[in-house]
Amino acid sequence: MRIAVLTVAFALAAACGPRRVQVGTSPQQTGGGTSTPAAITVAVQVTNNLAQAVNVYVSSGGTDTFLRQVKGNTVETVPVQGVASGTTVTIKAVTIDGVQTYSRPNVVLSGTYSFAVP
Repeated sequence: MRIAVLTVAFALAAACGPRRVQVGTSPQQTGGGTSTPAAITVAVQVTNNLAQAVNVYVSSGGTDTFLRQVKGNTVETVPVQGVASGTTVTIKAVTIDGVQTYSRPNVVLSGTYSFAVP
């Protein structure tokens, strides 16, 4: 009986004690293998020549997708997520006060596309 009680006591002590956990990141994937093709990055390089910021959008199929706000008098390369390379879109920049809209229709996205405002 004593052995059974001691065994249960040790089991409970071990179960309630601290646990060791090993945390890490997933291994880095290498591109160029034969199993998966490398993803093509599509981006828009926005040159905002205005003094105020603009909100940049990509329109495809009648739906506007917000990309990023670009500060005044800056150049930023904005990645376009969820749009496949070769897709025809309209790129729009709307001033933060909503007064002016600058757009370029019928843009075929492939690689990095340059878009200057105004």
